[in-house]
Amino acid sequence: MRLGTIDIHGRPTAAVILDDGSAAPLDAGAPDFSGTLLDLIAGGPSGFAVAEAVARAAAAGKADWLVPAARVRLLAPLPRPAKNVFCVGRNYADHIAEGARAQSVTINVTEVPVFFTKPPTAVIGPGAALPLFPHVSTQIDYEVELGIVIGTAGRDISRDRALEHVFGYTIINDVSARDVQRRHGGQFFKGKALDGSCPMGPWITTADDIPDPAKLAIRSFVNGELRQDSTTASMIFDIPALIASLSEGLTLEPGDVIATGTPAGVGYAMDPPRFLVDGDVVRCEVEGIGALENTVRAVPPPK
Repeated sequence: MRLGTIDIHGRPTAAVILDDGSAAPLDAGAPDFSGTLLDLIAGGPSGFAVAEAVARAAAAGKADWLVPAARVRLLAPLPRPAKNVFCVGRNYADHIAEGARAQSVTINVTEVPVFFTKPPTAVIGPGAALPLFPHVSTQIDYEVELGIVIGTAGRDISRDRALEHVFGYTIINDVSARDVQRRHGGQFFKGKALDGSCPMGPWITTADDIPDPAKLAIRSFVNGELRQDSTTASMIFDIPALIASLSEGLTLEPGDVIATGTPAGVGYAMDPPRFLVDGDVVRCEVEGIGALENTVRAVPPPK
């Protein structure tokens, strides 16, 4: 099942996204439900049952309240996460290697995952303009990543039980300002936290539709040119390991999002580097989920 958030007359509305691109708003198909997609996730099995009932009615052609595909405007599935998006750095060996070559340094694989965060203000949806701030950064880069959406709260989650806490999966573009990263001591947060630097979507594919998230093709394109082409099987730390490590002494809650790292092929590691510019179209794909596409648009400097 694909669950997303659509814009209906300026109001973010949780919906089931059907195969033909049309959408079944949950509040229309289930009048007793009036919450957001985050509310549905937090509702656990009862929330999931609401979505299933709406999906069945829509599939059976019993829904006169469907939004036709031509009128569906997708937002980020979680337009304003309750807290920062958790991200994983250096989780693909080939990306570590290309970064070491580009910087002429040695980058070692760590014994535990490297985590950082992106603020809720970084999140934008599919089709939204990916803002470029030339007065802040001239080295904006793309990073396609598989996103995990937590469904069941937990702390100190064991590796063996980790996937039980997953509600579903989405796509994230971990947009990065490389020069800002370097200016701020090489740490991740500031260079990863600019407004609009976390495109997310196009929806959440529920975990039952992705039986093995460790075997998904993952790709990115810029203006139609293939840049990244890998598989989640190449992760250094797999999804159970990431959830187990992140949750050590830290409670993960329904709706929390974890971006799992990016493979090789990013712009700054090319020779010469190829950073994003105004008008570029970035397309991120993950098998079993779909595609997330955004166009880069320069933002005028403040007056």
